[in-house]
Amino acid sequence: MTTPERPLTGRVALVAGATRGAGRGIAVELGAAGATVYVTGRSRRGAPSEYGRAETVEDTADLVTAAGGTGIAVPTDHLVPDQVRALVERIDAERGRLDILVNDIFGGDPLTEWDTPVWEHSLDNGLHLLHLAIDTHIVTAHFALALMIRNPGGLVVEVTDGTAEYNDDNYRLNLYYDLAKVAPIRLSRSWAHELRDHGATSVAITPGWLRSEGMLDHYGVTEDTWRDACGAEPHFAISETPRFVGRAVAALAADDDRHRWNGRSLSSGGLAKEYGFTDLDGSAPDAWRYVVEVQDAGRPADVTGYR
Repeated sequence: MTTPERPLTGRVALVAGATRGAGRGIAVELGAAGATVYVTGRSRRGAPSEYGRAETVEDTADLVTAAGGTGIAVPTDHLVPDQVRALVERIDAERGRLDILVNDIFGGDPLTEWDTPVWEHSLDNGLHLLHLAIDTHIVTAHFALALMIRNPGGLVVEVTDGTAEYNDDNYRLNLYYDLAKVAPIRLSRSWAHELRDHGATSVAITPGWLRSEGMLDHYGVTEDTWRDACGAEPHFAISETPRFVGRAVAALAADDDRHRWNGRSLSSGGLAKEYGFTDLDGSAPDAWRYVVEVQDAGRPADVTGYR
């Protein structure tokens, strides 16, 4: 039975790429809202992916359950169609429905050579990055959407970096990363078109400057001490936890009028204004407005009025 505190009770979600970062934050917040959440990724206990980090899909599932939902870990390589087919068949056998699909698969950061022109960037790394960032989303949609359309009201969320407006106006670090972050926005529009006769909604969403596990490690800080990183990078003051974009997705999923967003490019900060949720510390950082008006404009870091 749904309640105002747990509006997603009875809903079934698949968060593809939920091992860490935004995917983990989204999975946990869907669980906190009462959903059953299948979480996937390539890093499992005792068998990490080439990413070489400690986070696992089992850890994420445990966090989902601790938040009040039902977390189910299914280690999956979304580049392997047979694995994704088996995943969706399992969801069908166990739940008989799929209400929410979140495509957050990437894993390409170790392959990215920042600010490197295409003729100097490793071709093998670049093409593999695109396979991870684009092919995985298409493979997942191929199998998962066939289950979703059995019932009206489904929600597809393509997670990316940057809004459509920002990415249209800005080159994102190198050819491969640029394509990887524009593609989910276009995919969300494609799903919006293909799902329009099935009562489902598709959107793209971006967090702001994400305090992911990797980003915290990069600056040598923890979530409790993250402000110490602002000495090295003052604009890090606008950053947000992965749970902030998670709350954005949970708010969309709980909105009976969510179809008004169909085909749109959204951000965690923009949706916070619409739905009134905050990050874990009670703030509501509007990172993409800040990036344009302060960071890219060359102004000194000042988050007054932006969080």
